[in-house]
Amino acid sequence: MAGVELPTFDDYFIPILRVLADGEVRKRRDIVEAASNVLGLSEEQRGRAIPSGEPMYLNRGNWAITHLNKAGVIESPKRAHWVINEAGSALLKRHPGGIDFNDFRREMSGGRYQAFLTPATGAVSPEEPSLPEELATLTPFELVETGQQRHEEMVREELLTRLHQNDPAFFEDAVLELLIAMGYGGSLGKATRTQLSNDGGIDGVIDQDALGLSRIYVQAKRYASGHSVGRPEIQAFVGALHGAQANQGVFLTTSSYTPNAISYADSVPIRIVLIDGPLLTQLMIKHGVGVQVKRTVQMVEIDEDFFE
Repeated sequence: MAGVELPTFDDYFIPILRVLADGEVRKRRDIVEAASNVLGLSEEQRGRAIPSGEPMYLNRGNWAITHLNKAGVIESPKRAHWVINEAGSALLKRHPGGIDFNDFRREMSGGRYQAFLTPATGAVSPEEPSLPEELATLTPFELVETGQQRHEEMVREELLTRLHQNDPAFFEDAVLELLIAMGYGGSLGKATRTQLSNDGGIDGVIDQDALGLSRIYVQAKRYASGHSVGRPEIQAFVGALHGAQANQGVFLTTSSYTPNAISYADSVPIRIVLIDGPLLTQLMIKHGVGVQVKRTVQMVEIDEDFFE
């Protein structure tokens, strides 16, 4: 669903005013749904959600209503209900085809709308430069999510750099620690790194139980990003698993796999899981291996159902 394009919250400004143009008082949810119909949202678009689980189109529509209210172009005669006013009708007449956020904030600058914007987006005087489009059209929840994603991308790149800077034994220990953090090994299991020499193509063993009756064999290759793991390396790992009479193994690398390597791993009867550099760092962050949480941000929003 990540690739589904959705109208930004400022795209909702004029459709909402069009829905309210007849002067009728309407509930917030009904307004957003009607505006979404004006925008022609598909079921697929309506199915996309923000991290909290709320449909993204509702979040953006609700945020648009907040902006319109703070700008003084719609009013709330009773709880959770809205109606257009003269300022809103004038805005709709001036911009029947739509208005983007930077133009809207310049037209509406001053008074309580300026006070509303200043903490989040800075001054809104006409002399102020436009906000970057990629930021201006995001809701607060999306701004936080985008910032987190960008920060995580930097951390993932740094993780790969640090893994390359350390010796192979460190990398092997790190991937074993990751697999244990993911739950492999259970409460009484253990992970053991094999000796660097004469390891038979196996870098580590994870016992899933205290007696070692169920085992996962691990191969770790610390390659540069331009060096993909090919079919020969996977074949050698499969041979090592046969030698150990094993039926499952995990191959991890800091780089990537060739298509032949992937297809071969899928074709053999032994269960082989391939983890490349991007997935490796994603799992390290998710399970807290090599990283630590510096700050937890709690986001709150109005419970619209409470005020209905």
